[in-house]
Amino acid sequence: MLPPELGQYLIIPLIQIAVLIGVLLLGAAYLTLLERKIIAFIQVRLGPRRVGYHGALQPIADGLKLFIKEDLVPKGANKWVFVAAPIIVLAAAFTTFMAVAFGPAEKITTSLFGLLREPIEFIPLIISNANLGILYIISVSSLGVYGLILGGWASNSKYSLLGGLRSASQMISYEVALALSLIGPLMLAGSLRLSDIVAAQKTLGVWFILPQIVAFFIFLVSAVAETNRAPFDMPEAESELVAGYHTEYSGMKFAFFFLGEYVNMMLVSIIAATVFLGGWLPFIPFIGDDINAFLVGLPVIGHFAPLIWFVPKVIFFLYVYLWLRATFPRYRYDQLMWIGWKILIPLALANILVTGLVLLWQGGW
Repeated sequence: MLPPELGQYLIIPLIQIAVLIGVLLLGAAYLTLLERKIIAFIQVRLGPRRVGYHGALQPIADGLKLFIKEDLVPKGANKWVFVAAPIIVLAAAFTTFMAVAFGPAEKITTSLFGLLREPIEFIPLIISNANLGILYIISVSSLGVYGLILGGWASNSKYSLLGGLRSASQMISYEVALALSLIGPLMLAGSLRLSDIVAAQKTLGVWFILPQIVAFFIFLVSAVAETNRAPFDMPEAESELVAGYHTEYSGMKFAFFFLGEYVNMMLVSIIAATVFLGGWLPFIPFIGDDINAFLVGLPVIGHFAPLIWFVPKVIFFLYVYLWLRATFPRYRYDQLMWIGWKILIPLALANILVTGLVLLWQGGW
């Protein structure tokens, strides 16, 4: 029989991490298929159809191709930094999910099928319910920019270097607006813990997108720029920089950059759904509460009932990402910087000031 401390601090977290990484990898793979299908539909095409039923196995085929593809290192490149850069990007993207809440902070009891001497309690849909959750996510996700800069510099290519410099200035600029846009909802919630933010929306009876519509707009624009997605994909800009910071990458190292980008898209969508759309709260308060109570009452499956409300909200934000790519042309780089520094950041500061004045007027402080 194993001691309960081993299950509490090692076995359960490792199981949660393994499941989460598996879901993220599979989600990122099939997000590429969804992107190709949606863009094809908008452009009146069919998209992938040959590998599997209607192209259902296309992401698996793409992954196998990248896995067996020749791995090249350019002549004159700094080999160790060249190899480390995509690992930094992917590691930063995955590590942020340690503080993400996929459901309420309600504990369940388990003995791990009788392996433990005493039953232990854990939160099934949260790995670490940190009280500085949002701050941790913003801090760790910002480390990914180092991988892009190092990858661009270590490639010994002018296109890669320009892409790395662009990504550095773009991500640092829009990181400010992104963080400032979250301060308004955090002031309303009175907490940095993600589960507390959702609980505050339930207590107030309103999703934060309504009183914080300006913050939501700033977050949405900043998130697209922060993840280097169209129409703000200047660090890659195929028409100008070939492929930007990952021009010289191939095989699995290129796949790491690719996965890092799509995992960051899922992270941003999860944060948006949690902070602005009530997270795992039902769509329709009264009917939804009854359905939710029935689902929670089911054995085993009931612990994962919050995902029924949470996942569609995340998918909605991911769809917005794909729709933007298929709809809007790429901005010029000077336009990108102008929008970030002269519109979004002052607007975010004004939103914080107005939110503070309203809370002060209502006696919230």
